[in-house]
Amino acid sequence: MGKLTIAKIRNAKPGYHANGKPKSVRLTDGEGLQLLVKPTGAKTWVLRIMVDGRSRDIGLGTVDVEGAGRDAFGDGDARLSDVPIMLRTSLGLAEAREKAGALRKLAKAGANPIAERDKERAKVPTFKEAAIDAHKALQSGWGTKTAKAFMASLEDHAFPKLGAMKVNAIGGADIITTLAPIWTDKPVMARKIRTRIGQVLAFAKARGWRTDALPDARELRSGLSKQSRGGNLAAMPFVDVPAFVAAELGKGATASRFAMLFVILTAARSGEVRQATWEQVDLEAATWTRPAAVMKMREGHVVTLSAAAVALLVRFQPDKVLRKGLIFPGAKGKALSDMSLTKALRAADRTETIHGFRSAFRDWAAEKMPTIPAMVAEMALAHKVGTATEQAYLRSDLRDMRRALMDAWGQFVAPALSGGAADNVVPIGAATKLAG
Repeated sequence: MGKLTIAKIRNAKPGYHANGKPKSVRLTDGEGLQLLVKPTGAKTWVLRIMVDGRSRDIGLGTVDVEGAGRDAFGDGDARLSDVPIMLRTSLGLAEAREKAGALRKLAKAGANPIAERDKERAKVPTFKEAAIDAHKALQSGWGTKTAKAFMASLEDHAFPKLGAMKVNAIGGADIITTLAPIWTDKPVMARKIRTRIGQVLAFAKARGWRTDALPDARELRSGLSKQSRGGNLAAMPFVDVPAFVAAELGKGATASRFAMLFVILTAARSGEVRQATWEQVDLEAATWTRPAAVMKMREGHVVTLSAAAVALLVRFQPDKVLRKGLIFPGAKGKALSDMSLTKALRAADRTETIHGFRSAFRDWAAEKMPTIPAMVAEMALAHKVGTATEQAYLRSDLRDMRRALMDAWGQFVAPALSGGAADNVVPIGAATKLAG
């Protein structure tokens, strides 16, 4: 059993010479493992071991004093299990003991522990190679959409400049050069790319491929133009939505147009609607059960469908036999792209965003439905509500109140559809449906 404890490690301080100057101090854990506290107060792990008949000190890495992401300090991160112990350069107590034990075994077996420690670290990959490794190691903690976007965005915006560079040679200036072309034109994407580059570099540092500190966000911002001040996504005023819906209902029943209208009637997110299938919908019960996989919060959610929403679905596909798979299929039966709905909005000469219809719904609920608690509108938007304690005690999904709210919203934005019921709604017009 080692002599060091977490408390001793955190409280360890350098010693002092007779003249008052600080000096290094070593605290022994056992079996050669030592905590070295330098005059500056910096703490590192050292393994004192016999190599080729003489005593050698082998540096293991810095001490993870705060324990960020280290099981030894009570805040584990499962993703670090993918990083070999020999490549970890910031170690908690348990990790230091594990690494020291592995090196002792190598020495007893006649291997050179220093060479073994440095063998993998010497193979510094390119940024692209490190990004691929980071993606493989971290994606289990991400959603499918996030994992796909991570690599796609780096391929488009980071690999052209950074891809071939060794990951330990990338500095702030290189990242600034990479971000500059999109920093003001695509500010949201640029900030995502900055974050993802940082994730790759942090992963590289954890693997021992990089020793320099990560570029500071303030340093990066100082080398880039000032972005326009961000704001809420542009939303159509809710008073304008009924006229807009009526005009769109008078046009051809394309998948993208009707998907956009379904977004409006359900206050759902674009991706949830684009991935919606007929199997998730119960027209008789007027519900749409969305699986956790498509939800932003990774929790399943049941949407109460208004009469208008049901009528819209029936109008789009009046044939019961054909109600299979995606409700609004795009080309070749695949899900519509995010831009498909935006194009439908732009074709109507509107400059707002599809996501903005959720804001329009929320504004309407606040102003026109004051008797309905705000929590109900937030639940209709699939937002988390209340504190952690309130969530623990809230057992109901307030479905009846949500249904009343969504019925009122449907009557407000699409009165022409609100009088029909599920399968007895007669499709209006004979416009041919177009895919896309």
